[in-house]
Amino acid sequence: MNYTYDQLAKMIDHSLLAPSLTEQQMEEGCRLALDYDVASVCIMPYYLRRCAELLSSSTVMPSTTIGFPHGGHTTYAKRVEAERAISDGCQELDMVVNISQVLSERWDYVTEDIRAIIELAHAAGRKVKVIFENCYLQDSHKIRLCQICSELGADWVKTSTGYGTGGATLDDLRLMVANVRAGVQVKAAGGVRDLATLLEVRQIGATRCGASRTAEMLDECRKKLSLPPIQSTSARSVGGY
Repeated sequence: MNYTYDQLAKMIDHSLLAPSLTEQQMEEGCRLALDYDVASVCIMPYYLRRCAELLSSSTVMPSTTIGFPHGGHTTYAKRVEAERAISDGCQELDMVVNISQVLSERWDYVTEDIRAIIELAHAAGRKVKVIFENCYLQDSHKIRLCQICSELGADWVKTSTGYGTGGATLDDLRLMVANVRAGVQVKAAGGVRDLATLLEVRQIGATRCGASRTAEMLDECRKKLSLPPIQSTSARSVGGY
């Protein structure tokens, strides 16, 4: 095997974004993420403070969304969301671009919208993932967004919210990896539901993956690596993506 359990677990942002999730399911999801020691929990903004409390003594980071899921919020509203997220303990902010403005090719607006969140987050020592929602875009839009995010110093570019008409594709991941500068990472979201696909996106160069089937993927990983199973009683596969 050319990977370790920790390498794969720390690729996963465990998704708890489905609007139908109850508080109990979000609590269980956070505890599952702790059991499996993933990279982060990406949770609905209103529950972020509690998520940060649950994760506070671990290496699993609390994260949330900005302008989710359609990106059409004003830049001012996105800034307010980001400020609140940071005050609630967020370490990584997943922001959605203004999809309408991307499709209108209003690149000055798109740039300033992204810049506002990156500058605010970086000033507070936080990181930003910029979500493109590729299912609505042409390759030319994706490439231009990669260039803008590279110029602005985004920490990740991300394929999708998981709530559009399609999620991550291998072709999109290859395109994004090829068109970002060194230091800008790529995150796959939507459609990575098994270990084989997780390994495939890793091979392409993606460093993070949004997932709700975290336990299933990592249980299979541990089995292949002859590691003992994780003893978790938390709910599985409830979060979206």
